[in-house]
Amino acid sequence: MTVQKWPDAPVSVESRASWVVAVAVLAIMSFAFGAPLVAVVGLKSLASDLGSTRSAAALGYSLAWLGAATGGVVMGPIAERVGVRWTAMGGAVMIGLGLILSSRGGAWQLWIGHGVFIGLFGIAAMNAPFYVYVTRWFDRRRGTALALIASGQYIAGVLWPLIFQEVIVRVGWQRAMEDFALLEVAVVLPIAAIFLKPPPRLDPASGGHRTIDRQRMVLGLRSATAFALISIAAFLCCVPMAMPQAHLVAFCGDLGIPPTSGAGMLSLALAAAFVSRQIWGAISDRVGGLRTVLAASACQALSMVAFLATRSEVGLFAASAFFGLGFSGLIPAYVLAVRELFPASEAAWRIPIFFLFGASGMAAGGWLAGAIYDHAGYYAPAFAAGIAFNLANLAIVGLLVLRDRGPRRRPAFA
Repeated sequence: MTVQKWPDAPVSVESRASWVVAVAVLAIMSFAFGAPLVAVVGLKSLASDLGSTRSAAALGYSLAWLGAATGGVVMGPIAERVGVRWTAMGGAVMIGLGLILSSRGGAWQLWIGHGVFIGLFGIAAMNAPFYVYVTRWFDRRRGTALALIASGQYIAGVLWPLIFQEVIVRVGWQRAMEDFALLEVAVVLPIAAIFLKPPPRLDPASGGHRTIDRQRMVLGLRSATAFALISIAAFLCCVPMAMPQAHLVAFCGDLGIPPTSGAGMLSLALAAAFVSRQIWGAISDRVGGLRTVLAASACQALSMVAFLATRSEVGLFAASAFFGLGFSGLIPAYVLAVRELFPASEAAWRIPIFFLFGASGMAAGGWLAGAIYDHAGYYAPAFAAGIAFNLANLAIVGLLVLRDRGPRRRPAFA
């Protein structure tokens, strides 16, 4: 592999091959994260067919996130041993099996299919391992690369809801799950087999964004304390992040807005997330991960307020776009912060644990909004609870930023 040389800097591992790998990962994640969206788009009809409450139907989506969260802690070390190529291929097969099981028509099949197969053995085999994997292909533009691969979730959100809506109307949600299972396996397996090559070796003596204190103090705190605060903050910001994503289509239906418009709002939010995420990535390369998290979290909180303040279709489209602008910067910025603050040798277990907290927040948010709706009969109290979680996140991240006295220079070789 040809590497670039920068004046007065160590040799960079980045090359054209780095971007080929990143695009391949982006494509795989665009399909993997499409799997839980069938249940999101078909939430009302799914709940009706299952004869269950809306929270019970939404539990499938939440369990997929919970499975992805817990499974990533195990899949990270496995990917280190056998290679990301094999875990990704196995994950694609598990997602396909999970969709087929979920389509069998019962609540338990939905929960096991989404929680165990799609989440625990499927998305978990890709999501956290991919973030660790891609950071090893990049050093100078790591934040930009992380933003790119993280956009796979939002490409899925832009592309699939409108398609799923049409398929569900024509043939039902069960057939939509079965068809997407076959498509996902047929596309992901060859991409993973061809493009997911072993990453270049990094210099173990190279440093990170700043020098790590030998006493393991991070931001003036014990290393474990700093990482715990980052993880808790991730949980808190992902609770409100999940609420509109899981319930926006149903929310619009309750307001008399057509389901196609609700699916369009979800697609718009994720389209805005995709575009703005690339901007957030460039910003994080300049100012660092923590400051990017703080700014993006503030935007997300304001967007949740906007959902409470409007009930018109035009207003909700605007709120959806602003929501996408806010939450899109969070996850890759968190990962970048972990790589900046902690040694590279610890990335294989720290990043999956971070995703355990973040995805647990997604799972809790999707279920909590449904549970509050079932109790109150409308979504305003659920969104208010989401705002409270978001404000708690801002308090923690703001404290960490105030303690961050590290030099703001180009994220480097770790």
